[in-house]
Amino acid sequence: MPTRVWPVDGQGESLVDGTSRRIGSLSCGPLSFGCWRFVDADVGRAADLIEAALDAGMTLVDNADVYGLDWGGGGWGTCEENLGAVLAHRPGLRDRMVLATKGGIVPGVPYVSDPGYLVEACEASLRRLGVDHVELYQVHRTDLFTHPAAVAEALASLRERGLAAEVGVSNHTPSQVAALQAHLPFALAAHQFEMSAARVQPLRDGTLDQCTETGLAALAWSPLAGGRLATGEGLPAELLSELDRLAERESVTRAAVAVAFVLAHPARPVAIIGTQRPERLVELAAATRVRLDRRDLYELIVASDGVPLP
Repeated sequence: MPTRVWPVDGQGESLVDGTSRRIGSLSCGPLSFGCWRFVDADVGRAADLIEAALDAGMTLVDNADVYGLDWGGGGWGTCEENLGAVLAHRPGLRDRMVLATKGGIVPGVPYVSDPGYLVEACEASLRRLGVDHVELYQVHRTDLFTHPAAVAEALASLRERGLAAEVGVSNHTPSQVAALQAHLPFALAAHQFEMSAARVQPLRDGTLDQCTETGLAALAWSPLAGGRLATGEGLPAELLSELDRLAERESVTRAAVAVAFVLAHPARPVAIIGTQRPERLVELAAATRVRLDRRDLYELIVASDGVPLP
C-alpha cells in the first residue's frame, strides 16, 4: 500500500466540521447562541436578535438561571425572563430552537445540587421562560458536597416528568462526569466547558477524550475567550499573528478563524457564541466554511502554548 504524502505547503484536508450536531436525541447547528449577555429589555430588539441567530444556523439557544447578574442585567433570572418575553412576543421562534438552560449556581453558597433544589430550579426556569419543558437542562457547576447519586435522582426526575428532554452537565471534570453517569439509568447528553484557541486544556485534560469515548455532546463556551480573540487584548502576539494569517488566507475575520478552530476537533463541539449584535452573528457564522488542516490547527496550538510541541 503506497504511503500517503501529507502536504507541507498549501492546504491539506480541512478538518472544520460545519454540519449539524447530536445532543442525545436532539439535533442542532454547529454554532449556538449564548444568552449570558442577553440583557436588552426591548422585546422587539431582543426578538430580532434571536431570529438573526436562528437564521444564522444557531439553533441551540443556551441560557441559565444565574444569567442576568452581570453585563448590566436586572438580576437573577433576567436573561431567562427576557427570552421568555421574546417567545411570548414572537411564539413561532420556539419551534425553531433547541432550548437549553442550567441551574445549580447559588450566589453566596455558591453551588447547590441536592435533588430538591435542582428540581425547583428547573421549574422556576421554565416559569421564567414561559415554556413547559426545555430540550436540555444542565447542572451548571459541580456541588462537591452532594453525592452524585442524589444529583442523578434530580436529573432522572426532570426527564421522567417531561420537564427536560435531555440532561447534561457544565464545567465538570471528566471524573465528576463519570461519577454522575454511574448513577444514571440513561446517558448524559452533553458537557459544556470553556474551550478556545486561547484555552486548549480540554484537548489534553481528558474532557474531549471523554466526549469521543462516550458520545457526550461537547458544548464549548467562550470560543472567543471572552472576546479577546477578536480584540487581541492580553493574548500572545504569536497567536494573534497566526489567526490573522489564516483569516487573510480564508477571507474571514480573526474571530471566525478562532471559532473554526473549535469546530475542527473530532468530538464535533458546538461553539456557543455570546455576541449580542446581529451583524456579528453573520460574521461568525462564516466559521463553518473556514478551511483548516492539521498543520494550521497544530500551529495555532503551538502559538497558544508558546512552546513547541514535543
